[in-house]
Amino acid sequence: MKRVLVCEDEDSIREFVVLNLKRSGYDVVDVNCGEDAVKAFDATGDDFDVALLDIMMPGMDGFAVCRSLRERSAKIGIIMLSAKSQEMDKVSSLMMGADDYMTKPFSISELVARVDAICRRVSLMDSQKTDKGDEITSGPFVINLKSRVLLKNGKPVDLTQVEYQIMEFFLKNQNTALDRMTILRRIWGENYYGEEKIVDVNIRRIRMKIEDEPSNPKYIITIWGYGYKWSSGE
Repeated sequence: MKRVLVCEDEDSIREFVVLNLKRSGYDVVDVNCGEDAVKAFDATGDDFDVALLDIMMPGMDGFAVCRSLRERSAKIGIIMLSAKSQEMDKVSSLMMGADDYMTKPFSISELVARVDAICRRVSLMDSQKTDKGDEITSGPFVINLKSRVLLKNGKPVDLTQVEYQIMEFFLKNQNTALDRMTILRRIWGENYYGEEKIVDVNIRRIRMKIEDEPSNPKYIITIWGYGYKWSSGE
């Protein structure tokens, strides 16, 4: 059974979310503050599949919890919840390692659908069968499809599940222009409700990890008005 950590300080919202996730077949642990969210995560030994984090909380806010959980796990899916709709909240959440963002008030069916999508993505990656040593090489990069590790000049690059999947998609389609919608549907699923901007923010995050000069990228090339293309940099 998939496990979800819900961190929300408003009791009525938290209880409603927990009830519907349980009805959908999830094992749910809920807390009302950021400090308890980190404690719950640490107590389970990285046993959660998804975390739902409210941004605006007293004490340790959702941004801090997101950053803390992401430092502990690249695998867990993180969805941020907030009453704010400002663009910077979305960008900040994603840059800190969140996989998705929802603005209150949200449809509970849409929230469950997004949790479902993250769990399917993780399960699909876990079930991928590849031969030992199955690798793709491009310039200084080597991606191992079995261990799901990306190396640059022989050193591992710390990627989240989403970042890894984007990199795998790029390296399997080198020198091919990929539009944002194609990337969005490939990584987040055909029925994803969110915005294409989530692709741009994740690309920015990946560039900060793999590019020698993120502001002047030579591996992930922007195709203006369209999307992105992977180049070996040679």
